[in-house]
Amino acid sequence: MWKRLKAYRDKIQALLDANDSEVDWEAERREHLVQVSFFQHERLIHLLVTLAFALMELVSAAVTILFPQLFSAALTVLFLVLLVPYIVHYYHLENGTQELYAQYDELARRASEQSAR
Repeated sequence: MWKRLKAYRDKIQALLDANDSEVDWEAERREHLVQVSFFQHERLIHLLVTLAFALMELVSAAVTILFPQLFSAALTVLFLVLLVPYIVHYYHLENGTQELYAQYDELARRASEQSAR
C-alpha cells in the first residue's frame, strides 16, 4: 500500500509541477477525491487493526503482571512484535493521506482558476 500511495502522490505532484494548461483540473480534482477515499478507507482499517493489537497487548501485559507465567509473557512479547509494524504502517498511511489533502487543495485551487477563465 505504501508503494501505491507514494506512486499516486508522485504522479499528482508531477502533474502539479508540470502546470500544463491543457489539463482538466476539475476532472483531476474529482479523480483525486476518489483516490483519497480509497486511502482513507485503508487508513481506517489499519487504525482498527492497530487499536485491536494495542488492546490485546495491554490485556496480555496486564495478565502477565497479575499472573506471571511464561505463556502470558510470550504472548505479550508476540503482540508487541506485531504491534510495532502496524504502528509504522499506519504512520505512513496517515502522513501520506495528509499529503494527499494538500495536493487536493492545490487541485481545487487550479480547477477554480480554470473555471473562472
